[in-house]
Amino acid sequence: MKVSSCIIPAALTAVAAAFNINCNSNYVSYYGQNSAGSQKSLGTYCQDATEDVIVLSFMNSFPNVLLNFANACETTFPGSTLLHCPSMAADIKYCQSQGKAVVLSMGGASGAYGFSSDSEAAAFADTVWNKFFKGTDSQRPFDDAVLDGIDLDIEGGSTYGYAAFINQLRSHYASDPSKEYYIAAAPQCPFPDAWIGSALNSAWFDMVFVQFYNNYCGLNAYPTWFNFGDWDNWAKNSAVNKDVKIFIGAPGSPSAAGSGYVDASTLQTIYNDVRSKYPSLGGIMTWDISQARTNS
Repeated sequence: MKVSSCIIPAALTAVAAAFNINCNSNYVSYYGQNSAGSQKSLGTYCQDATEDVIVLSFMNSFPNVLLNFANACETTFPGSTLLHCPSMAADIKYCQSQGKAVVLSMGGASGAYGFSSDSEAAAFADTVWNKFFKGTDSQRPFDDAVLDGIDLDIEGGSTYGYAAFINQLRSHYASDPSKEYYIAAAPQCPFPDAWIGSALNSAWFDMVFVQFYNNYCGLNAYPTWFNFGDWDNWAKNSAVNKDVKIFIGAPGSPSAAGSGYVDASTLQTIYNDVRSKYPSLGGIMTWDISQARTNS
């Protein structure tokens, strides 16, 4: 397993010039659901160096594709329910020019999604490549902007097909050596995860954003029930990618989750402890950017 060679700044005040997946100080934020009611444009959040990765949330329906980014995009293609987001497309390019990776999250806490078979999942990977990456499609929600990866935030539906989806999407990734593409997941902290656990054991993941909130193993249960060690053990012994990075998922404010919020000082303490013990640490993930910026 690689050990980060990055200089490690304070977890919550890191100033990073560009996303480097080998660092253990990366900062990831979900964008798109306006959970604080004060969501600004994507480009506005990319004007400073806080985030290394922006996760667009969500593609909340698949394989019948529907997107929901709240107030960030509300226009659709003519005669279609599929969002068309030219302003977000320009912001994605701007964020990438600032050294940030922009990935699209599939799933979420609500929505109608899931696969019925491996073949359906693999075929949908072709659709995703064509609509959001280097493929071609008559309806591309972000026009010619090319995303940096996919995140699977699977909290319902079925457990079928996700490994097949990842394998097929990674075959498309391999066809374009001009840039790095990523696969991420956002499981709940109880191990193993009920929805994506099987895929985690059988497919390649670059990043895992563990949601340490709304469960007994949340940040508020540190150190007694906080279980980063379970995820580090998985990374070392069971993950297909032995260099996979595990992130500490944290609510951005007290109202961002039902439980699990801790203040910045406590989160810094937990981060420092995890960093000293577990080589799989990738950094911190926060839900969501509107909550975190309102609370800062």
